[in-house]
Amino acid sequence: MLAGCAAVGPDYVPPEQPIPDAFRTASLDENNKAVLTASEINAKTDKTNRIDDSLESVTQVTPGMLVDWWKTLEDPVLTQLIELAIIENLDLKLAQSRLREERAQRWIAKSVFFPTVDARADYAREKTSREIDDGRSTNFYASGFDASWEIDVFGGIRRSVESATATVQARQEALNDTLITLVAEVALNYIQIRTFQARLQAAEKNLKMQQDSVQIVQDRFDAGLATGLSLEQAKYNLESTKSEIPVLQSGIEQGKNGLAVLLGNFPGFLEESLKHYTRIPVKTIEVTIGIPAEVLRRRPDIRQAERQLAAQTARIGVATADLYPRFFLLGSIGLETLSASNFFTGPAAAYHIGPQINWKIFNAGRVRQRIRVEGERMNQALIQYERAILNAVNDVENTLIDFANEQVRRQALQQSMESAESAVNLSRELYTAGLTDFIGVLDAERALFSFQDRLALSEGQVVSNLIRLYKSLGGGWKPFMEGVSQEITSQVDM
Repeated sequence: MLAGCAAVGPDYVPPEQPIPDAFRTASLDENNKAVLTASEINAKTDKTNRIDDSLESVTQVTPGMLVDWWKTLEDPVLTQLIELAIIENLDLKLAQSRLREERAQRWIAKSVFFPTVDARADYAREKTSREIDDGRSTNFYASGFDASWEIDVFGGIRRSVESATATVQARQEALNDTLITLVAEVALNYIQIRTFQARLQAAEKNLKMQQDSVQIVQDRFDAGLATGLSLEQAKYNLESTKSEIPVLQSGIEQGKNGLAVLLGNFPGFLEESLKHYTRIPVKTIEVTIGIPAEVLRRRPDIRQAERQLAAQTARIGVATADLYPRFFLLGSIGLETLSASNFFTGPAAAYHIGPQINWKIFNAGRVRQRIRVEGERMNQALIQYERAILNAVNDVENTLIDFANEQVRRQALQQSMESAESAVNLSRELYTAGLTDFIGVLDAERALFSFQDRLALSEGQVVSNLIRLYKSLGGGWKPFMEGVSQEITSQVDM
């Protein structure tokens, strides 16, 4: 009979949202792929899973494992840092704790389906007033079991469990989103450190070259072949480069400190691990983007917003159930006596059983206003879901633009740096031969340092854009509960 009773309140239907058929960014090729190019390095390919069917409902997507996209960069230090962060990061541990909390809350909601049984034992001594009675003293002994069971005729309990289940699923997606964000942040911080180290290496290399230039000008000045102006120009060019080094060193140390915190450790934890510079891991990567509907299926923030909408829809039913009567089956069985010696005798047995109906007849409109409140919260959840979709598509579009344009910029800087290196060598030869003044050398050295610094920044930005692209695509998820995500989920279940 209860199974045939429809629960009050609206049944949840996944919302249908208009989604673009394709991303508009022109950097995608005819196969809907974005390609990161670095001609001097061998090609390495990593493709995210394609989901061929269209988006029918994000609720049909099972959260999956996080693809180890960072391994395509072939940097063992980065891989170790990410693996350590997954174990030690405090934000991830907090997300796991919140998921465990919601699962416990769901069990509380489900427990209302079942009867409750309480044990009791009482003893009381009573003396009546002599003004009313004869002032007798009486002992009262009682023990037994009380039971109650609410019959969920109008589905308030079922809606409560439905809401709790959707909330657990939303919290699971929040955990997945935290995992994606964590991996991306660790990788971005690591690339930032390597970028500062590359810039520092370029600065120190230029510093050595400019020290040689100062010595050349000093020798020519001592021989009467150069002016004092040339010597001072060489010196202030050297000191200008020196002034950049402390800033870069500070950036390296601050990056290490921030990365250590992401790994759940105090600053200084990575001092030895990242002490020596290694080249920024720029690779040729091919990333399958897919259509926008596929991205929405992969992104846990979209799935989280959808599950929150489902949970809030069910709460309307919980509030609506208060408009209707609630049915209970109550009962108790035990022993009651005025004498302890008769406690376990047959006449001491007592029981009570029967139904009970509670109905809120008048409450000054409080129940209906609560329904309105829950309805408006559902509208807010729907708006947040729609906003999440818009933000997701915008996020992917922007990262694709950055992903494509930085490649062009990097190639131009590479060519500029090579030309600047040639210009420095030629200007030095001309200056040493007395065919030009020192201003040509000065300009060439300044340009070379500038291009080397900007190239190091661009190489770091290239990889950072790739990381942000993976993040905007949902981190690269497989439709199976295994691997990293499964390991984290199993830790939550413990």
